[in-house]
Amino acid sequence: MTDKNRRFETEVLPHLDAAYNLARWLLRDEHAAEDVVQDAYIRAFQYFDSFRGGDARPWLLGIVRNACYTRFQQKTRTPQTANLDDDPEMYVPMVDARGQVQTPETMLDQKQLGAQISAAIAGLPMAFREVLILREIEEMSYDDIASIMQIPTGTVMSRLSRARAMLKEQLGDCR
Repeated sequence: MTDKNRRFETEVLPHLDAAYNLARWLLRDEHAAEDVVQDAYIRAFQYFDSFRGGDARPWLLGIVRNACYTRFQQKTRTPQTANLDDDPEMYVPMVDARGQVQTPETMLDQKQLGAQISAAIAGLPMAFREVLILREIEEMSYDDIASIMQIPTGTVMSRLSRARAMLKEQLGDCR
């Protein structure tokens, strides 16, 4: 195994889940996200020599983001809806975070709320959806998001604020 391979495995491979998560949210298609992440990892490996060091996560997510936009340009199609019933992340465990057993009614309410939130996020315009996913789900810093999206940090904060406001408006009184 070459030094480049070892470095790539150590620095980039651990971010596979984050790359897939971003692609899945941007593309709204699990299979397309898998394809894009695979292409992005191939591209990342090819250009790994140009990686300047530091945190590889923003560098990789920038490549994934660009691959998603390339996919959009190649296939201009109507948005697809996600089948939230098949999403394993939407299932609520029988015991909540406090260790208390949940009733079927509580579980149903939480599942419906999760579905509403997922649908609201999926319905956001791309620029707002991606900044929200990177900040709230991937827990990235404003500076890293700005680096990935190649926009000023102030624009990241503005888009995030607007995305949150749109979500609040769409969700209304879901609780």
